[in-house]
Amino acid sequence: MNADLEKTSLRLGLLPLADAAPLVIAKSRGFFARHGLNVELRVERAWAALRDKVAMGVLDAAQMLAPMPIAATLGLDGIAVPMVTALSLNLNGNAITVSKALHERMRAVAPARPDAAQWAKALARVLEADRKAHLPQPVFAHVFPFSTHHYELRSWLASAGIDPDADVRLCVVPPPRMVGELAAGRVDGFCVGAPWSEVAALRGLGTTVATKYAIWNNSPEKVLGVTRDWASAHPATHRALVAALIEAARWLDLPEHRTEAAQLMIENGWVHAPADTIRASLQLHGDGLLFHRHAATFPWRSHAIWFTLQMLRWRQCWVAPDLGALAREVYRCETYREAAALVAEPCPASDFKMEGEHGAAWMTETLGGAALELGADLLLDGTVFDPQVPLRWLEHQPVVAGMVDRALLRAANLAPK
Repeated sequence: MNADLEKTSLRLGLLPLADAAPLVIAKSRGFFARHGLNVELRVERAWAALRDKVAMGVLDAAQMLAPMPIAATLGLDGIAVPMVTALSLNLNGNAITVSKALHERMRAVAPARPDAAQWAKALARVLEADRKAHLPQPVFAHVFPFSTHHYELRSWLASAGIDPDADVRLCVVPPPRMVGELAAGRVDGFCVGAPWSEVAALRGLGTTVATKYAIWNNSPEKVLGVTRDWASAHPATHRALVAALIEAARWLDLPEHRTEAAQLMIENGWVHAPADTIRASLQLHGDGLLFHRHAATFPWRSHAIWFTLQMLRWRQCWVAPDLGALAREVYRCETYREAAALVAEPCPASDFKMEGEHGAAWMTETLGGAALELGADLLLDGTVFDPQVPLRWLEHQPVVAGMVDRALLRAANLAPK
């Protein structure tokens, strides 16, 4: 299995987040070594630093936000080094938290036990009162322009008729600095990955008003990213890397292993946060972090199309790319299936799936014809996303001033094939 590896000593980057667990476990439990890889893990403090070091070859691969390889390939991120992913690292895990002061104002106009949508509507009422009183707009932080957090925050706001570009101010803050910015009063809320919302709650600084799961059930979060050139030059090494991380993810989703995983993250200092918040972040529950179940490791090309639509919707992308070709180029399902075969991992037969149709677990077919369970996938706004006709979803969203012309989108080749 290891004789044909083009490279055996690798440097992998990660951020100090609970969902970096697959990389930590793959190293500490010997999954990398089993596949002939000697891996050094390097912790960075910001997503841009991870991206830049992968682009420059300082790192061979890194934990990345799911939209990052797409933005890099489209040349939207200032680096314009094409990147690919052949592995999803996890589902769920983010949360929107607001300051104690803002939460009290929202609670005063919210119903009893509000859900995520009702919290957004409560915020809309607070913003309307502030406009009439000529008060400053609240500031909300997310972690990176091309991030699930950014799109989740915008979706949550838009669900209540709040214009993310006109009614609030958005900014970027690296995950480890979020709680400090909230404590200093420089931001009024944020969307971040675990355990930083839990840290804010523990310190009495903020309250969670929406989870990633509530915004989009079992939605993708992080991926393993490499440059396109690196993937082309190291196909066997890439397969081994993905195979090792699939095994780590499988290990992580056994309930009896979550406590051990949290302890490893704590003892080795991978996340400098209170131990109780790391343990809470890695508890296995229905809307929490998933690393393996529900085909969590599979790089669905429909997800690539979804993220590109968000870039179009929110004016990050000014041209209409061929969405199907882009998804095939960036999300490498073939590499995943080759790696999965090394570790007897069942794979979905299709590269695409619908989102927003399923309120409970459902079954899809594997390459071998067996049934594979996937999770609920409801969207907060109640819409359904069909990757075969992606523009249909976009046309159900409110028109945003300056969004790429829809006639141009219709003329583009939007079907995934």
